[in-house]
Amino acid sequence: MSLPRYKITVLALSLGVASAFVGCSSNPSKKDVVDKGPQSSEQVYFEKAIKSLERNQYTDAVKSLEALDTYYPTGQYTQQAQLELLYAKFKQKDYEGTIALADRFIRLNPQHPNVDYAYYVRGVANMEMNYDSLIRYTSLQQSHRDVSYVKVAYQNFVELIRRFPSSQYSVDAAQRMKFIGQELAESEMNAARFNIQRKAWLAAAERAQWVIEHYPQTPQTPEALATLAYSYQKLGDNATSQQYIDILKLNYPNLVKSNGEVNLRAARKEGSWVNRATLGLLGRESKTVQTKKDEVSSDTEQRSLTNRLSFGLFDKPEAEQATPAPVAAPEAPAATTENKPSWKNRLSFGLLDKPEASNTSEDDAAN
Repeated sequence: MSLPRYKITVLALSLGVASAFVGCSSNPSKKDVVDKGPQSSEQVYFEKAIKSLERNQYTDAVKSLEALDTYYPTGQYTQQAQLELLYAKFKQKDYEGTIALADRFIRLNPQHPNVDYAYYVRGVANMEMNYDSLIRYTSLQQSHRDVSYVKVAYQNFVELIRRFPSSQYSVDAAQRMKFIGQELAESEMNAARFNIQRKAWLAAAERAQWVIEHYPQTPQTPEALATLAYSYQKLGDNATSQQYIDILKLNYPNLVKSNGEVNLRAARKEGSWVNRATLGLLGRESKTVQTKKDEVSSDTEQRSLTNRLSFGLFDKPEAEQATPAPVAAPEAPAATTENKPSWKNRLSFGLLDKPEASNTSEDDAAN
């Protein structure tokens, strides 16, 4: 039995419209497909990228550097451009892209004189993964979240120091490792606190014991000892508990009450209820916490109330120190003019090769 004529017409029209849509979607414009090849010379690409970096125009710099890397893979500026691209990607907060580029540079240039830069920036990028402004401007800690990236960063810095013990980045890497150790210890103690809340005494003792064995020089050591004493007491092992109490009496007598019991609350240094209720914005302790984040290399400054309530948008501190950044390859040309920072000064966040004018102003300020 054949279909009515109007149904055949509708079916034909439907098939025609569907074919048109499929044809349009499968045939993108020539503008998106055709690669016109290099539009400039290698030197022009590189100089354009340098000017964009000096103006903090990282998107434009990345485009020029990627074009140079694509069209001139064995050119004069290729390795230098790859180092510059690492810096630009990091400033764009594209940490995954930074890590991938660092891995590639290490694989392709294992004997490069500045390959330690790639090792260093890879570790810093892993530290910054999953790090947001809410944690940066409150007393919330990364150690209370996923710490898998900081573990990877720790191994990156270990490899850097092992391969390049005399590298200019090794000292900073060691400081970052110290900070990561504190983060990992805090992560273990955070799990121990949770286990104590649910009365899992053995699990809490195991977490605290891990801190004592692997992170003995961290600030979490007193709380770990107190947790061990408290957990073993709850487990009924009074002999072992008393051993840890004796250690606390010798080293941290303020953590043992007059009746001989462990003052676990004092060991935790818990903040006030105002501090906890406001996610750390209010009711902070006066003592600052030593951190090692993206652009902080010493004790953090005491931020004002306005700065904390605006999550760092307003009332910023006048001066913020920067962490050392990699120095580019020495064979790259200096794209500088008078009183402008050189490529070495820019890539080191102003730590190296300062312009004469800035040095003079610093001397005047000191006087």
